[in-house]
Amino acid sequence: MSITGGAITARTLIRANDDVPVDIPRVPAREAAERELSRPMYHENDPNLLERGLDRFWEWVDGIFDSASGAAPGGVVGLVIIVLIVIALAAALWWRLGTPQRSLTTGDALFEDGPRSAAEHRTAAEAHAAAGRFNQAVQERMRAIVRSLEERALLDPRPGRTADEAAAEAGRPLPDEAGALRAAARAFDDVTYGGRTADQQTYLRLKDLDSRVERAKPQLSAAAQGAAE
Repeated sequence: MSITGGAITARTLIRANDDVPVDIPRVPAREAAERELSRPMYHENDPNLLERGLDRFWEWVDGIFDSASGAAPGGVVGLVIIVLIVIALAAALWWRLGTPQRSLTTGDALFEDGPRSAAEHRTAAEAHAAAGRFNQAVQERMRAIVRSLEERALLDPRPGRTADEAAAEAGRPLPDEAGALRAAARAFDDVTYGGRTADQQTYLRLKDLDSRVERAKPQLSAAAQGAAE
């Protein structure tokens, strides 16, 4: 038997025994491969939807940093320096200015709960101070000052009044304490709206002001004196 004849016979036997064609068309082969690869056993270790999303996100972040580092002088090192400078400036502004204060609204009223007497506010202030809660102590002492002025008829009771408004109005009958009243109002605003932290000295200044205001004699205006005569 010749070599050529043997090869032909072998191919014939393969087709006869296995019934598998030697040449498979391209499209059916691709479809068969896709069906095989779509079986779950091949995808057990694939990343889930969240992992794929995170991968896309970090790819996007890497692209932004690559673009920024290419545009920044000095490449990656220059970009890092610029970021550190921006962070340092933001921290300095935050330290200097504190949390940006909101514009005054009815929510900025001095008294948030129901009416209480000046004595009740003083008691609450002392309790907070004894516990080291000086932010709350400053707030309650400022409320005690204003409530005391209302009780003495030096201020008209008015819902929604702010600490700044109370200080400005109280400074007219008590001009000697006008500056201290404005400072007390600023301390109240700083701890209530500005994100600042009060200390014991701040509270003691308001406590001393409360004692002085309680003993102070109001000065009548010229118009009020003339009406009294």
